[in-house]
Amino acid sequence: MTTTAPSTPAVQLLEVSPEYAGQRIDNFLLARLKGVPKTLIYRILRKGEVRVNKGRIKPEYKLQAGDIVRVPPVRVPERDEPVPLAQGLLQRLEASIVFEDKALIVINKPCGIAVHGGSGLTYGVIEAFRQLRPDCKELELVHRLDRDTSGLLMIAKKRSMLRHLHTALRGDGVDKRYMALVRGNWAASIKQVRASLGKSNLRSGERMVEVDEEEGKESVTVFKVLRRFGDFATLIEAKPITGRTHQIRVHTLHAGHCIAGDTKYGDEGFSKEIRELGGKRLFLHAYMLTVPLPDGGELKLQAPVDEMWAKTVERLSAPI
Repeated sequence: MTTTAPSTPAVQLLEVSPEYAGQRIDNFLLARLKGVPKTLIYRILRKGEVRVNKGRIKPEYKLQAGDIVRVPPVRVPERDEPVPLAQGLLQRLEASIVFEDKALIVINKPCGIAVHGGSGLTYGVIEAFRQLRPDCKELELVHRLDRDTSGLLMIAKKRSMLRHLHTALRGDGVDKRYMALVRGNWAASIKQVRASLGKSNLRSGERMVEVDEEEGKESVTVFKVLRRFGDFATLIEAKPITGRTHQIRVHTLHAGHCIAGDTKYGDEGFSKEIRELGGKRLFLHAYMLTVPLPDGGELKLQAPVDEMWAKTVERLSAPI
């Protein structure tokens, strides 16, 4: 792939190599133009300033081998001037690694850290790991977790692993399990929620996800009760069969049991009682992950909850 010097504002013509065939143009640009705000990338796509084979394309366009991508002049930070991140944050993320080999990193992401920069944030997990692993030129997020959700997060170190795991995620090869602390006594009969989800914008511009059976996308989550705390709260396991934005948070709400500490879809009264027990976070944690490996093996991982979560659950009344 040939480009002009990335630090110089000039038109770039990028030829798509075979290994990038099938990748969406927006993700392709996000990976090539590291340091350029995500909002700017979508703006130049929307305005038609990015061309593929001299034609306008949409952000969801999937590239073909040999495509010529025209990128307008945008300034990319020099390789030796990444956004400096606090050493404490880098050490915290380094310590959060639960698995690493030559092709994959899996971390137990702390609550409150975004997976990538954007929406006013200059950094996230992926930007931090690009500083922690400067020799890994192909680091990419395999999937995402909400900023306030903790737990297992995969980062591919090689393009081949990214493609393999994306294929597995589109099928049924990846098994992800979450724990959530929800309001009320979850009925044992609620073993699955099947409710289509769509997005809408509030007046403030904040994106919300709502059940929309007419125009929403099919969404399924399987649930299991782990512990009960009387009629006050229930600790449940959630296994998303589909991977929609905010799926577990909206499906638990749809079932009548919002998640503790959820400022967007939760109940402030319930969250306040949990905060008084020391639980000042969203109680949603990706605790178990099973993924197929390219060599035919299988990787099974579990991640413990943080101390705040553990102590808050201890303080709840004994389960019945």
